[in-house]
Amino acid sequence: MTTTARPCLDPELRELLADMPLMSQLGPEVLAQIRPFSSMPVEPLLEGRAVDRREVTVASPDGTPIPLSVFSPAHSERTAAAPCVYWMHGGGMVMGDRFSQIDIPLEWLDEFGAVVVCVDYRLAPEFTGTVPVDDCYQGLLWIAGHAAELGIDPDRIIVAGASAGGGLAAGVTLLARDLGTPAIAAQVLIGPMLDHRNATTSSLQYANGPGVWTHEMNGFGWRCLLGDRTDDEVPAYVSPALADDLAGLPTTYIDTGSAEVFRDEDTDYATRIWAAGGQAELHVWAGGFHGFDALYPQARISAAARRTRTAWLARLLRTGPAA
Repeated sequence: MTTTARPCLDPELRELLADMPLMSQLGPEVLAQIRPFSSMPVEPLLEGRAVDRREVTVASPDGTPIPLSVFSPAHSERTAAAPCVYWMHGGGMVMGDRFSQIDIPLEWLDEFGAVVVCVDYRLAPEFTGTVPVDDCYQGLLWIAGHAAELGIDPDRIIVAGASAGGGLAAGVTLLARDLGTPAIAAQVLIGPMLDHRNATTSSLQYANGPGVWTHEMNGFGWRCLLGDRTDDEVPAYVSPALADDLAGLPTTYIDTGSAEVFRDEDTDYATRIWAAGGQAELHVWAGGFHGFDALYPQARISAAARRTRTAWLARLLRTGPAA
């Protein structure tokens, strides 16, 4: 049941959002129209940065080549191995590409000399079930297997993603834990898409908006990914909120907005990590709608959210993962 009682948007975000044309619905026809525009080119983001770029492919479990882009600090004279950020993009499981929201991890390349690797996992509805998370996991295995070649520290591989990419990062982390490899130092989950049931209070509060991702859009994204699978047939690697046990995960950073669909599933995930004895840092940004910090990075609340994530990573990389 929907409700009109819900946290208000941050005033600055509300004003910015008022000037943006928003989708009223998301279905197959609309998806086909917006997919070509769901990612910005990466080249403008690389201008002015001393970055080396390399394109590789890895084989998925079914043999399909999965593209990876590797961005490394150019002309680096570092003597120590670098941290690595493995980035999974957002887009509701149905749109975007490996360069979507990549400005976020590129800031960490600038700040920490991190090597950034991003993956073009296959999208729903053409590819369903575990295909996207399996694609992402194969990329992680490639990174770990080529750590020396990439100049990265295999003990400082961080998986990170926003929205659907946050959900995939959580799924990849569960997979790596359960399969025993490779080691992940931390996971950074930015407004992650974690629960296919789409039935939390916050999901229902943000039926029909406001914001860029609503209860209805979320349902469409999950239906595309899951196809005709019943709840009993959905693996936790696909819908991480289903995981029975969140023990043994690497230290985790989760942030979300108070005015968004994913608020409750994200805060619940952090709570369950704590309950299992794990370490998580959770930030709920008052008045933030889904993806606010990626869409309007110069807004005061967005700058604070991005600055806070970077500060957390700085502490992590200075001290090592929390026990």
